[in-house]
Amino acid sequence: MASAIRFINPRTISKPPGYTHVVEATGPGRIVYIAGQLGLDPDNKLVGSAGDFRAQCAKAFENLGFALASVGATFADVVKINNYLTDMAHIGIFREVRDAFLNIKKPPASTTVAISTLARPGALFEIEAVALLPPKVAGKAARRGRPPMKAKVKPARRRKRR
Repeated sequence: MASAIRFINPRTISKPPGYTHVVEATGPGRIVYIAGQLGLDPDNKLVGSAGDFRAQCAKAFENLGFALASVGATFADVVKINNYLTDMAHIGIFREVRDAFLNIKKPPASTTVAISTLARPGALFEIEAVALLPPKVAGKAARRGRPPMKAKVKPARRRKRR
């Protein structure tokens, strides 16, 4: 039995811009929790110039995409995001970047808050996510979105000396 996901915006609650009020997941599946992602490059440096919210936000979403791919997931599998901005004045830029990465027809449930500071000095944005994936098939790992692994080379056998 495959997992089923329903995106629900009850008519008794105002229609949300860019997110879904309720995401229901039923059936067997895998839940993946992804820790907060910042706008860091592979060298652990903040991207863009100091104060460049758009660059940091886009890189954080890109890093989230890499984290999703590591378990065979895509942004389409995301059912919940939490967003942390150090200045709510950037909400418009955040929404533009978010909408470029997520399915805006079936957006995940979302919470966005402004906080005074993030753990990394100079960081302006952080995003964390929850994704729902179908169960793994025995003996086969999910590989969606990842390049094929290199073949493992077996070491040559040593001949016994006589």
